[in-house]
Amino acid sequence: MNYILFDGPSRNDLLPFTFTRPVADIRIGILTIREKWEKMLEVTTSTKTEDYLSGKWPLELEEENIFINASYLPTKDLIENIKSLSANQKLVLNEDIVAYFQNGENEVDLSALESITIENEILKVAHTWDIFSKNGKAIEMDFALLTKGRKSQRIDESNYIKNAESIFIEEGAVVENCSLNASSGPIYVGKNATIMEGSLIRGPLALCEDATIKLGAKIYGPTTIGPSCKAGGEINNSVLFQNSNKGHDGFLGNSVLGEWCNIGADSNNSNLKNNYAEVRIWNYNTENFAKTGLQFCGLIMGDHSKCGINTMFNTGTVVGVSANIFGSGFPRNFIPGFSWGGSGGTSTYKLDKVFETAELVMQRRGIDLTAEDKNILQHVFDYSSKWRRG
Repeated sequence: MNYILFDGPSRNDLLPFTFTRPVADIRIGILTIREKWEKMLEVTTSTKTEDYLSGKWPLELEEENIFINASYLPTKDLIENIKSLSANQKLVLNEDIVAYFQNGENEVDLSALESITIENEILKVAHTWDIFSKNGKAIEMDFALLTKGRKSQRIDESNYIKNAESIFIEEGAVVENCSLNASSGPIYVGKNATIMEGSLIRGPLALCEDATIKLGAKIYGPTTIGPSCKAGGEINNSVLFQNSNKGHDGFLGNSVLGEWCNIGADSNNSNLKNNYAEVRIWNYNTENFAKTGLQFCGLIMGDHSKCGINTMFNTGTVVGVSANIFGSGFPRNFIPGFSWGGSGGTSTYKLDKVFETAELVMQRRGIDLTAEDKNILQHVFDYSSKWRRG
């Protein structure tokens, strides 16, 4: 069977992260959503996404295809339901299509398919804030998936350990002279990852492959530090996708950073309003501020965005793709993509300069900015112009 992950109606509520990737490539827990599906299905998937993203994530159709809504995280029961689908059938939850069967390349009339209702609870990523607010459950699910039937590397005796059976260290990881407390949730340390001396870690935590937690960091979960990220200072209930840095002192809480982001030294975000009221954040779909239902909500930052030292972010701030933020005071709580500046005002971050910086940043990790990457950034630059000033 050929499995295809499609974006679904939640795609626009997951911007700015889905400006530069399909829904399937959002990281929550230890793995991306795609990695979870591929590991449980034991297949390679392709993607049905926006046209401008399809050059990098192409759709591959075969004679028999099952399309899966990538907003949903896989479970054993859901996998069984999906594998049981036959022609002219779809899986539904409430009014949402979770999966459907398609023969060949001709698109099916989804309304005409026989509906099979899902009875069991499924974890869904429908909003940007779901990425951190549901991260604890996602870490637990991934921890069980990745460690089942396996044995952790030995935990160095120099560490303070609590609930060792919920700590798993992959090959090549270095963890010495740290406090690892897994009493509130599992701690996963990926291959060749490093936790430097004096760090205080309280689970749930996912430190992914080649990532680094720097000296004396204070990190408490549920938090994910994605592959090749650097983390330092104080971090609480946050997700860093991949190749992003929050390496210095300062607070990051109830937040999500995309790829290739950098948080300057001593920068902080507020995650609680002074009046303790529900946090509202910018929604690209409605072009208005949406209720989150949360009392704690911090910073949502799209790919390639950066901030200078001592930057202060208000509660529930949304930063688009490739913004460069600096200066004193609090910037606006919605900063459009490709903005250059801060509380004193912004101008447009020119695309040639965006490419120049991105190439330098990515080359440090041995990765090239491809023509497809540039085309994606060009599309997002043009699309986001309506929100920029200057």
